[in-house]
This record gives sequence, structure tokens and C-alpha cells, in this order.
Amino acid sequence: MPDSALHIAALQFSHGETPVLRDFSLSLKAGALHAVVGANGSGKSTLLDLAAGYRCPASGEIRLNGTPVQTLGPREQALRLAYMPQDERSGFAYTVRETVMMGRHPHIPRFSAPDEEDRRAVENALAALDLTDLADRPATDLSGGERQRTALARTIAQDAPLMLLDEPTASMDPRHALSVMTLLAERCAAGGTVIAVLHDLNLAAAFADTVTVLHGGKAVVSGPVEDALAPEVIARAFGVEARVDADPFTGRPRIALRSPQ
Repeated sequence: MPDSALHIAALQFSHGETPVLRDFSLSLKAGALHAVVGANGSGKSTLLDLAAGYRCPASGEIRLNGTPVQTLGPREQALRLAYMPQDERSGFAYTVRETVMMGRHPHIPRFSAPDEEDRRAVENALAALDLTDLADRPATDLSGGERQRTALARTIAQDAPLMLLDEPTASMDPRHALSVMTLLAERCAAGGTVIAVLHDLNLAAAFADTVTVLHGGKAVVSGPVEDALAPEVIARAFGVEARVDADPFTGRPRIALRSPQ
């Protein structure tokens, strides 16, 4: 598994008596943008929690670049992966810049102050997420989309080779959502790896290298966009009729959905 950013084998996980992931196996290669899609409650966020080591499976194996995730210490894990959970909020009035600087903590020795490299990483992340003009504003005063961009900027500033992102474009307007997905694709082209839970199937179709579709605690399909987001797969996983055409701008799949009658 030397080229696998994330390798999962025979994973079992339940919330109480309710099974969430059942005999779940998945292997995603490094250097690509992987989208994870599925209906509400299909296990997408749980999958990222497990991959990040925030939850423990009942059984099975999770490896990050060949290393069992549960064997990693906190700092080593933070240097290997950056995790952006869904809709994370803080009750403290840190500024946007201070919040983004928190992503640099794994790189800053204990009892030391941020150095020039840390400050440069933060300013670059602020600029990349269109937050420079908001850098001194309390994060508690931001809109939903601005909070999401701040959380993503902190994750990017962490500068880990693997990013696990739970709905990174939630609450964003179309311009910022497209900008974020372009940024993530560029990071993967430069050698990084991104695993992103997405609700917008068209964003997954437009930017992902591979897509994993979750349904019933298992991966219905995990592979190229054209296979994973085929009409019959969408019908099975989401219970809606889909038409898939070529996007006139990019040539990649474009999905139109019709609600059930």
C-alpha cells in the first residue's frame, strides 16, 4: 500500500445499536482529490472521524500512508493529516488570523512563538481563501460561508500532506465554492491529497479524480467520476432520477436531478 493515502479494511462501526459502516473497505491513492458522497446518515462524516482517529472502530484496520492511524501520537498525526470537521464553531472571539494560526501549532515548538515561516503560511492561507480583508475581525462575527473559509484556511495553513474535509464548501456562494474546489485540485496536482465529503454532486463531478458513493454502510461504487456518478448509481444511493451530460465549459459530467413524484 505504498501509494495509498488512506487504506481501510473490514471496518465495522455503530452508533449504539445502529450500524453505520459494515465490513467497509476502501483504498484511496495519494496525490488525488477524492470526493465522498451519499445521502444524509450514510456514514460520510463518521468515515472521516474514523480516518482522523477521532473515533475507534469496533473492528477493522485504518492506515494512513501505511501506518495504523491509532498508533500515531497527536503531533505526528497533525503533521500527517489536517482534519476540518463539519460546521465547527468557537465561542471565543479569536480573530480570523488568530484562528488560522492555530493550524500552525504542530509546527511550533512548545513555549515558542510563531516564526516567519508560520506567519507566511497564515498570510498565504488567508489570501487563498479571500480572507485578507477580514483577518482582524472576530471569527464569531462572520457569516456561515466566511466561517467555513476561515476553518479551511486554518486547515490549509497546517500544511499536512493529507486533508480530510467535511463539507468544505458548505454555506459558500458559488464563486467561493468554485474557488475553493479549484484550490484543492491545485494542491493535489502539486502532490497533496484531499478527501472531501461533498453534498453538491456537480462539484464532485467537476473536480474530483475519484468518487466514493456511500449507501447502507458500504461503498456502492468507488472509482472514476463517470462510474460513480452514473444515473443508476445516483438512483440507488439518493432515490432520485438523474440525467448526466457533458458540461459545455469543461467536458466533465454535469448532473441534473429530478425529485421523486
